[in-house]
Amino acid sequence: MYRVTREIPFCYGHRLLNYQGKCRNLHGHNGRAVITIESEDLDQLGMVMDFSEIKKVVSAWIDETFDHRMILHKDDPAIPGLRALNEPIQVIDENPTAETIARLIFEFVKKSGFPVTEVKLWETDSCYATYTLENEGEIEQGANIVAMADRRK
Repeated sequence: MYRVTREIPFCYGHRLLNYQGKCRNLHGHNGRAVITIESEDLDQLGMVMDFSEIKKVVSAWIDETFDHRMILHKDDPAIPGLRALNEPIQVIDENPTAETIARLIFEFVKKSGFPVTEVKLWETDSCYATYTLENEGEIEQGANIVAMADRRK
């Protein structure tokens, strides 16, 4: 099995609703999405996939969707105020945890036709969450979240 991995840095803000720690407040991160693509075979050039193709498609989507935006739960009371100030926000149906953001990136990469097996979202230099296939061959049956995030700072 061959694997290639592309790292895409981006900046984002968020906060967690119904959370008792510091992350209940609006704050930002210099995040890194680490996307792993896998294949049993190489193309005619000897590649799983050209790194620039991953960057072109996935980086463009991350830039449009998450980069320099506040990612907020749809029930966040800050949304009307931020919209009134014309601030860039991305509203999602769930708490914008690292785990959720990793899954959203994974789903986009998969929907774009890439044979993705794993997305890691580094929230800080020491905390990340991973969203990965449960096991090879079960793409249609779902995925498994493996969280490695200590939100205490």
